[in-house]
Amino acid sequence: MSIQNLIIYKFNTLYHILEELSLDLNFKIAFVDSENSLKEKIKNLNNHLIISNKKYSDIGNQFIVVNTPINILKLIEKINIEFLKIHFNSQSKVKVNNYIIDLNSREMLINNTKLKLTEKEINTIIYLSKSNHPVTINELQKKVWSYQSDMETHTVETHIYRLRKKILSAFNDEEFIISKKNGYQIK
Repeated sequence: MSIQNLIIYKFNTLYHILEELSLDLNFKIAFVDSENSLKEKIKNLNNHLIISNKKYSDIGNQFIVVNTPINILKLIEKINIEFLKIHFNSQSKVKVNNYIIDLNSREMLINNTKLKLTEKEINTIIYLSKSNHPVTINELQKKVWSYQSDMETHTVETHIYRLRKKILSAFNDEEFIISKKNGYQIK
């Protein structure tokens, strides 16, 4: 995981308290007191949380401390939970060609069009997208379906057929999963 950056925005008292505890915290702390400084600070940061005592409308990844005084250990716990949420959400979206696969909501999206997918369909798309060559039915059975010796080959083919049909219906895309002589592929 990348370094977690806690940016304290216009909340000087909290900054001094957390600065004293900084050696025991698992995130870096910075203080900013102007909007320009804040924009400059977060420009190159991937993993950041902005904490303040007021809601600012044009700021993302924001955590507001409204009820003070607050137990410092509870505050640190809440900050860590917010970092976990940010990390979880950042890992939930996978780009495959022009589509976004949202692993949390199990949806495939492009523009404003969404398609609900099953977990197996998502696993199939992700597996196919990571391969540079056509993937055989046997490989899909082993890697995506955790191969069962009694599974017949047409099960995989049926799943792929239905998935392609769903994608065609939702996005009018006949070329997302293509059939090759030796398997299936996403280009």
